[in-house]
Amino acid sequence: MDVKEAILKRRAYRALGPVEITDDMIQELATASQLTASCFNNQPWRFVFARSPQALAKVHAGLNKGNEWAHRASVIIAAFARREHDCLIKEREYYLFDLGMAVSALQLRATEMGLVAHPIAGYDPAAIRRALGIPDDCMVITLINVGKKSDDLSALTDWQATQEKERPPRLPLENIYSIDEFDEKLNVKVER
Repeated sequence: MDVKEAILKRRAYRALGPVEITDDMIQELATASQLTASCFNNQPWRFVFARSPQALAKVHAGLNKGNEWAHRASVIIAAFARREHDCLIKEREYYLFDLGMAVSALQLRATEMGLVAHPIAGYDPAAIRRALGIPDDCMVITLINVGKKSDDLSALTDWQATQEKERPPRLPLENIYSIDEFDEKLNVKVER
Protein backbone atom coordinates (compact mmCIF):
# COMPACT_ATOMS: atom_id res chain seq x y z
CA MET A 1 0.00 0.00 0.00
CA ASP A 2 1.38 3.42 -0.87
CA VAL A 3 0.72 6.65 1.02
CA LYS A 4 -2.07 7.76 -1.32
CA GLU A 5 -3.88 4.46 -0.87
CA ALA A 6 -3.50 4.67 2.93
CA ILE A 7 -4.93 8.21 2.86
CA LEU A 8 -7.88 7.04 0.76
CA LYS A 9 -8.56 3.96 2.94
CA ARG A 10 -8.16 5.68 6.34
CA ARG A 11 -11.52 6.02 8.05
CA ALA A 12 -12.56 6.78 11.61
CA TYR A 13 -14.79 3.73 11.97
CA ARG A 14 -16.50 3.20 15.30
CA ALA A 15 -17.57 -0.41 14.77
CA LEU A 16 -14.48 -2.15 16.10
CA GLY A 17 -13.73 -5.79 16.59
CA PRO A 18 -11.03 -7.34 18.72
CA VAL A 19 -7.54 -7.85 17.38
CA GLU A 20 -4.37 -8.88 19.14
CA ILE A 21 -2.08 -5.85 19.33
CA THR A 22 1.42 -7.20 19.83
CA ASP A 23 4.48 -5.38 21.12
CA ASP A 24 5.82 -5.37 17.55
CA MET A 25 2.64 -3.71 16.29
CA ILE A 26 2.89 -1.04 18.98
CA GLN A 27 6.49 -0.45 18.00
CA GLU A 28 5.45 -0.07 14.33
CA LEU A 29 2.87 2.56 15.25
CA ALA A 30 5.29 4.39 17.55
CA THR A 31 8.00 4.34 14.87
CA ALA A 32 5.64 5.98 12.36
CA SER A 33 5.13 8.86 14.79
CA GLN A 34 8.83 8.96 15.76
CA LEU A 35 9.82 9.76 12.16
CA THR A 36 7.48 12.75 11.85
CA ALA A 37 8.88 16.23 11.33
CA SER A 38 8.76 18.72 14.21
CA CYS A 39 9.81 22.28 14.98
CA PHE A 40 13.62 22.25 15.45
CA ASN A 41 13.32 18.45 15.75
CA ASN A 42 11.91 18.86 19.29
CA GLN A 43 9.72 15.74 18.96
CA PRO A 44 7.23 16.76 21.69
CA TRP A 45 4.77 13.89 21.16
CA ARG A 46 4.34 11.16 23.71
CA PHE A 47 1.98 8.19 23.80
CA VAL A 48 0.70 5.73 26.38
CA PHE A 49 -0.75 2.57 24.80
CA ALA A 50 -3.46 1.21 27.12
CA ARG A 51 -3.64 -2.48 26.22
CA SER A 52 -4.22 -4.55 29.36
CA PRO A 53 -7.83 -5.07 30.48
CA GLN A 54 -7.03 -3.14 33.68
CA ALA A 55 -5.60 -0.10 31.84
CA LEU A 56 -8.45 -0.14 29.32
CA ALA A 57 -11.04 -0.22 32.13
CA LYS A 58 -9.44 2.86 33.71
CA VAL A 59 -9.53 4.70 30.36
CA HIS A 60 -13.15 3.62 29.73
CA ALA A 61 -14.12 5.30 33.00
CA GLY A 62 -12.85 8.62 31.61
CA LEU A 63 -14.79 8.49 28.33
CA ASN A 64 -17.73 10.80 27.68
CA LYS A 65 -21.24 9.49 27.03
CA GLY A 66 -21.54 8.64 23.36
CA ASN A 67 -18.10 7.04 23.19
CA GLU A 68 -19.18 3.70 24.63
CA TRP A 69 -18.29 2.15 21.26
CA ALA A 70 -14.62 2.74 22.21
CA HIS A 71 -14.94 -0.02 24.84
CA ARG A 72 -14.48 -2.43 21.91
CA ALA A 73 -11.05 -1.00 21.00
CA SER A 74 -8.18 -3.44 21.51
CA VAL A 75 -5.85 -0.57 22.43
CA ILE A 76 -6.55 3.05 23.35
CA ILE A 77 -3.62 5.38 22.86
CA ALA A 78 -3.37 8.59 24.90
CA ALA A 79 -1.53 11.15 22.74
CA PHE A 80 -0.08 14.00 24.77
CA ALA A 81 2.65 16.63 24.90
CA ARG A 82 4.07 19.39 27.05
CA ARG A 83 3.82 22.93 25.70
CA GLU A 84 7.34 23.70 26.91
CA HIS A 85 8.85 20.78 24.97
CA ASP A 86 8.36 22.49 21.61
CA CYS A 87 8.69 25.82 19.84
CA LEU A 88 6.85 28.78 21.33
CA ILE A 89 6.98 31.52 18.72
CA LYS A 90 4.81 34.40 19.87
CA GLU A 91 1.24 33.04 19.84
CA ARG A 92 2.19 29.84 17.97
CA GLU A 93 2.42 26.79 20.20
CA TYR A 94 3.88 24.20 17.88
CA TYR A 95 3.40 21.19 20.16
CA LEU A 96 -0.23 21.01 19.04
CA PHE A 97 0.72 20.92 15.36
CA ASP A 98 3.65 18.57 15.83
CA LEU A 99 1.62 16.09 17.88
CA GLY A 100 -1.12 16.25 15.24
CA MET A 101 1.38 15.33 12.53
CA ALA A 102 2.68 12.42 14.63
CA VAL A 103 -0.88 11.14 15.17
CA SER A 104 -1.55 11.39 11.44
CA ALA A 105 1.52 9.28 10.66
CA LEU A 106 0.42 6.74 13.28
CA GLN A 107 -3.07 6.59 11.73
CA LEU A 108 -1.70 6.01 8.24
CA ARG A 109 0.60 3.24 9.46
CA ALA A 110 -2.34 1.65 11.31
CA THR A 111 -4.38 1.77 8.09
CA GLU A 112 -1.53 0.11 6.22
CA MET A 113 -1.48 -2.61 8.90
CA GLY A 114 -5.22 -3.26 8.39
CA LEU A 115 -6.26 -1.49 11.59
CA VAL A 116 -8.62 1.35 12.42
CA ALA A 117 -7.11 4.19 14.47
CA HIS A 118 -9.96 6.54 15.44
CA PRO A 119 -8.99 9.67 17.43
CA ILE A 120 -11.59 11.21 19.74
CA ALA A 121 -12.00 14.33 21.85
CA GLY A 122 -14.81 13.05 24.09
CA TYR A 123 -13.10 12.25 27.38
CA ASP A 124 -12.13 13.83 30.70
CA PRO A 125 -8.43 14.78 30.31
CA ALA A 126 -7.77 14.85 34.07
CA ALA A 127 -9.32 11.39 34.50
CA ILE A 128 -7.22 10.02 31.64
CA ARG A 129 -4.03 11.53 33.08
CA ARG A 130 -4.81 9.95 36.46
CA ALA A 131 -5.74 6.60 34.89
CA LEU A 132 -2.47 6.33 32.97
CA GLY A 133 -0.10 8.19 35.32
CA ILE A 134 0.47 11.06 32.88
CA PRO A 135 1.85 14.18 34.62
CA ASP A 136 -0.55 17.08 35.14
CA ASP A 137 1.57 19.47 33.05
CA CYS A 138 0.97 17.36 29.92
CA MET A 139 -1.98 18.07 27.65
CA VAL A 140 -3.77 14.93 26.48
CA ILE A 141 -4.78 16.08 23.01
CA THR A 142 -6.61 12.94 21.86
CA LEU A 143 -7.33 9.30 22.55
CA ILE A 144 -6.81 7.02 19.57
CA ASN A 145 -9.01 3.91 19.57
CA VAL A 146 -7.39 1.02 17.72
CA GLY A 147 -9.04 -2.18 16.55
CA LYS A 148 -10.20 -4.08 13.51
CA LYS A 149 -13.15 -2.82 11.48
CA SER A 150 -16.24 -4.83 12.33
CA ASP A 151 -19.67 -5.19 10.77
CA ASP A 152 -21.21 -5.47 14.26
CA LEU A 153 -22.95 -2.12 14.81
CA SER A 154 -24.64 -3.09 18.11
CA ALA A 155 -22.43 -0.80 20.24
CA LEU A 156 -23.31 2.26 18.13
CA THR A 157 -26.12 4.77 18.29
CA ASP A 158 -28.38 4.97 15.23
CA TRP A 159 -26.55 8.10 14.03
CA GLN A 160 -23.13 6.48 14.53
CA ALA A 161 -24.27 3.39 12.61
CA THR A 162 -25.30 5.52 9.62
CA GLN A 163 -21.82 7.10 9.62
CA GLU A 164 -20.20 3.66 9.16
CA LYS A 165 -21.76 3.13 5.73
CA GLU A 166 -19.82 5.73 3.77
CA ARG A 167 -17.21 8.40 4.32
CA PRO A 168 -18.80 11.57 5.69
CA PRO A 169 -18.87 14.36 3.09
CA ARG A 170 -15.79 16.53 2.75
CA LEU A 171 -15.68 20.22 1.95
CA PRO A 172 -15.15 20.86 -1.75
CA LEU A 173 -11.55 21.66 -2.65
CA GLU A 174 -12.52 25.24 -3.52
CA ASN A 175 -13.37 25.70 0.17
CA ILE A 176 -10.06 24.43 1.55
CA TYR A 177 -7.41 26.13 -0.57
CA SER A 178 -6.75 29.16 -2.73
CA ILE A 179 -3.71 30.34 -4.65
CA ASP A 180 -1.78 33.57 -4.07
CA GLU A 181 -4.27 35.14 -1.66
CA PHE A 182 -7.13 34.41 0.71
CA ASP A 183 -10.39 33.72 -1.08
CA GLU A 184 -13.67 34.29 0.77
CA LYS A 185 -14.70 30.74 -0.26
CA LEU A 186 -12.28 29.56 2.44
CA ASN A 187 -14.46 31.18 5.10
CA VAL A 188 -16.86 28.24 5.43
CA LYS A 189 -17.60 25.87 8.28
CA VAL A 190 -18.69 22.27 8.01
CA GLU A 191 -22.46 22.08 8.47
CA ARG A 192 -23.69 19.56 11.04
